[in-house]
Amino acid sequence: MKDGLRKNDIVTLTVENHAGDGQGIAHLSDGRVCFVALALPSEVVEARLLKVGKSAAWARTERVLTASPARITPDCPHFPKCGGCRTRHMTYEEECAAKRQKVEDALKRIGGVDLGVSVILGAENTLRYRNKVQFPVSKDGEIGFYRARSHDVVDVEDCLLQPESAGRIRRAVKGYLARFGVSAYDEAAGQGLLRHLYLRFNSKGQALCCLVVNGEKLPHEEELVEALRAAESGLVGVLLNVNTADTNVVLGERYRTLWGEDALEETLCGLTFRLSCPSFFQVNRAQTEVLYRKALEFAALTGRETVLDLYCGIGTIGLTMAAHAGQVVGAEVVPEAVEDARGNAVRNGVQNARFLCGDAAEAARTLAAEGLRPDVACVDPPRKGLSEEVPALLAEMGPKRIVYVSCDPATLGRDVKRFAAVGYEARQAVAVDLFPRTEHVESVVLLSQKD
Repeated sequence: MKDGLRKNDIVTLTVENHAGDGQGIAHLSDGRVCFVALALPSEVVEARLLKVGKSAAWARTERVLTASPARITPDCPHFPKCGGCRTRHMTYEEECAAKRQKVEDALKRIGGVDLGVSVILGAENTLRYRNKVQFPVSKDGEIGFYRARSHDVVDVEDCLLQPESAGRIRRAVKGYLARFGVSAYDEAAGQGLLRHLYLRFNSKGQALCCLVVNGEKLPHEEELVEALRAAESGLVGVLLNVNTADTNVVLGERYRTLWGEDALEETLCGLTFRLSCPSFFQVNRAQTEVLYRKALEFAALTGRETVLDLYCGIGTIGLTMAAHAGQVVGAEVVPEAVEDARGNAVRNGVQNARFLCGDAAEAARTLAAEGLRPDVACVDPPRKGLSEEVPALLAEMGPKRIVYVSCDPATLGRDVKRFAAVGYEARQAVAVDLFPRTEHVESVVLLSQKD
């Protein structure tokens, strides 16, 4: 090993930059890059080496010798043990600056595009903004969040990203488990009942509670419902989800309503959407409106255009664009989401939008065969980005503008490079912080046909 450096050695490091995930970047004495947890640019820290590789090392800050002006005292007692937040040791201004740089760097290094990210649109509220919570349950009955890069559950009494009602529901479920001796799921053995506690909330203060179980039912279900209703006045429904598969996927395919409603309603950009448990909906409603306004601005609609909305989910982006377009055609691979999108169109009186079921590539081929020639395409893929063939298929359809909404800068950069190969150039890019105090960031990029 170079310099004889080994795991658990203490080294003094000068931090040079953000790594994009709450870590700082430094270099060891032999030149190897070192990613340092809980360290900020310009700081000098004593760090413990956690892993030493041939070309890089990873370390954890043990003592700050020279502190950055951006360093603050974390406001959560679970930080950094809980893996949910990564940036509670820095000011929010520093976090936003790091996230803007993260998107710009990905576009340049991965996408080959020297395009400045003009701004990051930060959140007015960085506390209790999440409208969905997935609490894993450990085999010992602890309910909380996974420790970073592990499946060890940290028992979290209260999370500052979640509504306070999440904590009340969590405590009621813990009480139920203890009262009736209900087993929790053991991943290694594949045994035990309760796997996850899955919660949704809306801006009216209503809550939907779903218990994910390794079986068909829970014991004493009536008493469970009574305990939940007593704990949370905003509760409108309790569901049971059956997931008996040996998988890391949280939700199974079958649901049973134990009491009340099986969905919530939420307003977004003046429209009303139905949110069932599996529905995809951005977790930060206020910042989603900021994100969609920017996407609409980049689309530059005049009321006559045909808009293709790939990866449309329950129709949120497409339906917000429909009032400004001639027609919107959405496509989504999840059948339940397509049904929700169609229902949301009816619910909001939108008559110039239609939705079909199929993956993005299949839908693009089908629509091209129909003769659809969109003026604008909007894509909002999952974290893994676009399917490899989608950029070329879209290019064949010939939209003048493509609006790419991304939740992962790395796959955004990769896809921007693919679009460049088929004649589309990135013109504008903006970052939007939907996930304050975490490592994640959304962005919107406008691509248009090259001259």
